[in-house]
Amino acid sequence: MLGHMIAYIRKDRKLTKAGISRGTNINTGHLTHIEKGERNPSHKVLKNMCKTMGIPYSQLMYTYDKELSEEHKSYKVESHIGYDKVLSVDILGSFVDCPLSAPGANIAVKMNDNSMEPKIKKDSYVYIEFNSPLDNKDIGLFFYQNQFYIRRFIIRKDGIALRSENRVDIPDICLDPKDNFYIVGKVVGTSEDVK
Repeated sequence: MLGHMIAYIRKDRKLTKAGISRGTNINTGHLTHIEKGERNPSHKVLKNMCKTMGIPYSQLMYTYDKELSEEHKSYKVESHIGYDKVLSVDILGSFVDCPLSAPGANIAVKMNDNSMEPKIKKDSYVYIEFNSPLDNKDIGLFFYQNQFYIRRFIIRKDGIALRSENRVDIPDICLDPKDNFYIVGKVVGTSEDVK
């Protein structure tokens, strides 16, 4: 996924391979291998690439060991990863224990509604792994129209739906892959799993 993201960002920012090569002091052949996923850059090279592209380093670090499936490519996951954004937290919380069942978790988010009941109960924590590509029916944290949602990711023939488990009260959010939404990360566990 890392090479795929680097290629996408380079093209999205209208940068050339030659420009990235000059800024990182690697040759264009090596960059081509990185973009094809045939090689991974060292952390130092990745930091230099991010600096040259003008993006935060940590966002690409989260994609370092992730693999893309054909399904991920079909909904163009790279266009829904906020590579130049960082999560903002308005109210400082505290620390919560991270369960051993969620070793890739980067943050815990408290469920503030009943949209995912009975699967995820209100006031429980969900553990999120940043920038993780989602497969059909995975649960993720999404940012859409200036709001965060924890929903099930559904790939349909006519687009994408963010589905609540509480279907009686809450309708699907129907999206086109071209819509401006971000996959913040994948839910990799809940505080309910720890009990």
